[in-house]
Amino acid sequence: MSPADGTGAVAVRLRGLRKEFAGTAAVDGVDLDVYDGEFITLLGPSGSGKTTVLRMIAGFEAPTAGTVELDGVDVTRRAPFERDVNTVFQDYALFPHMSVLDNIAYGLRVKKVGKDERARRSREALASVALDGYGDRKPSQLSGGQRQRVALARALVNRPKVLLLDEPLGALDLKLREQMQVELKELQRQVGITFLFVTHDQEEALTMSDRIAVFADGRIEQVGSPAQVYEEPATAFVAGFVGTSNLLAGPAAEQLLGRQGTWSVRPEKIRIEDVDAVPGPDEDAALGTVAEVVYVGSATRFLVDLDAGAALVALRQNLQTSSMDVLRMRGSRVQLVWKKQHEFQVMVHNAVDRQAGGPR
Repeated sequence: MSPADGTGAVAVRLRGLRKEFAGTAAVDGVDLDVYDGEFITLLGPSGSGKTTVLRMIAGFEAPTAGTVELDGVDVTRRAPFERDVNTVFQDYALFPHMSVLDNIAYGLRVKKVGKDERARRSREALASVALDGYGDRKPSQLSGGQRQRVALARALVNRPKVLLLDEPLGALDLKLREQMQVELKELQRQVGITFLFVTHDQEEALTMSDRIAVFADGRIEQVGSPAQVYEEPATAFVAGFVGTSNLLAGPAAEQLLGRQGTWSVRPEKIRIEDVDAVPGPDEDAALGTVAEVVYVGSATRFLVDLDAGAALVALRQNLQTSSMDVLRMRGSRVQLVWKKQHEFQVMVHNAVDRQAGGPR
């Protein structure tokens, strides 16, 4: 199975998926294939439609139009309990009066699984999330990260075909969230279940995913591997939402690149040189003035107003410089240089494109 090149068995297939609330489309014509065993992330800002798509896959919302298939079977009109999926929510939704083990076993009890098998599978699920010995505790006796693991174990114990995760790490602090990102990806590799993950956090998506589907205004802007989405953004929205947006367009693009259209160059691909430096034959360059300097410890971001009439952000690692060194560069004349191979043309949508369902 190779999700990146679109091969392998399809676990989830969405076709023409649309959802309206009070006549307004929250999801507007989504097509997506999710492959067996992959970790795919639906990434987008609040209100972009990603969570509504997840809820339609789970059966919590009925589509206004379109279909949802699981393992080749149309489940669009089936109830949630008739679908081979489980959902993990941000608030964990654990029963506070039950022990950890009873929380995990709850779904099996509802399905009338025998007591002995229920206990065995619950213990196995608890072990799979590295919480052996915590079965008798109550959720209130656990940390946020431990409660998140219990919620995962409760979902995994049912052995679903697909696990749906709705911003499950959003309530955790930064350090714990980063730790859980690594653990969650490793857990997905171990159990081999298809994970469909929703988040608005770009770094989280880049860290964990086999593929990312970037959402905006109820539609998918781009689907690809983390490297493809970051290094080769298909649209101006993707370039700006996944990382820092550096766009050259109009007269600035024609003057600096010798080409028309809108082009993206990532900040870390740009180096700062003296104004008299000579770019290589495979490079483009732009003269400008440092308008702002943002020191962030390990690196510094420079906002440079270009003589050509645009602005670019350049990122430089602080290998041998201090905060005072870089802050003194504000107002300096510099030359920005980057390789031509790091320029990618992006599409820019206008209101007419969106209303007419123009190219995405």
